[in-house]
Amino acid sequence: MAHPSHDEHPHVPGPSLWPVGFAVGIVVLLVGLIVSWYVAALGAILALVFGFLWVRDLTAGTQLTEAEEVAPEGAVTVVESEELPPEDPADRYPRSKFLEISTLGLGAVIGGLVTVPVLGFMVAPAFLKQGDKDHDLGPLNDFTEGKFIITTYMTNPTQGAVSRRTAFIRNNGPLNGVPDFTVISNRCAHVGCPVQPGGPVFQQQEKTVTTKNGKVLITPVLPAAGFICPCHGGSYDQEGNRIAGPPVRGLDRYDFAVVNGRLVLGNLYSVAKVDGAGKTAKIHKVELHGPGQHVDGPESWLYPVQPPH
Repeated sequence: MAHPSHDEHPHVPGPSLWPVGFAVGIVVLLVGLIVSWYVAALGAILALVFGFLWVRDLTAGTQLTEAEEVAPEGAVTVVESEELPPEDPADRYPRSKFLEISTLGLGAVIGGLVTVPVLGFMVAPAFLKQGDKDHDLGPLNDFTEGKFIITTYMTNPTQGAVSRRTAFIRNNGPLNGVPDFTVISNRCAHVGCPVQPGGPVFQQQEKTVTTKNGKVLITPVLPAAGFICPCHGGSYDQEGNRIAGPPVRGLDRYDFAVVNGRLVLGNLYSVAKVDGAGKTAKIHKVELHGPGQHVDGPESWLYPVQPPH
């Protein structure tokens, strides 16, 4: 006579370190994608081996135990009707189930602890320290007071022409005992084309200055008509305010500092508009935006968060 078993749960494997090994393999694989293909291959092998062992244990746990009695072939099993004893609350949540959940939970926690920092190191550089490095443009004597100078330099000479930048710089004279400058980017606020001065460029007077950041080309210019974009007809005055054409705002500007008698450029920032001119100008400064992005008015609501620059 066969008696029904009160515990019909399948056998569940005990705690295992295979999930931890699998997580370590994934971490080594991700690190290898940055460091070396050999390290990535090692991580892939570790992940495959430990993943196979982990899956094997889980699939083995689905087999029923062989402790159940099997009736002989041809025999008739008679089950007597009897009142079953009340179910023990512990049977509804057996120890094996608790160990299974604990093992998987612990493996997930450990995997997260070793994986999240690595992912952080991989992703964080795309969002941190994206501003331009301070760049030495040379002594103040190269920037005549009241005159515009076209200044061309490379933010990273090892990268070549792709790092070339151009700024229109005017020495406004002293302000509260400190030299003041207008430093305007040549990137059009429409789609980013290079803006040109609306006046003669005195190339015969250009010269190259060598600084600690590399070579800087400075060329005197007289932008009597402000600055003009040759691509789509955008037009700006000498303070960078938009006066005509499709640009949505004024030209961007650079932060600057005077260090030991030399002009040093900092990060770019965007400008909604400039009231006044020269050293007395009031600049409505905002966070750096991309070309074509509004910085004021209802249209600016479409750009609540800016990507890293």
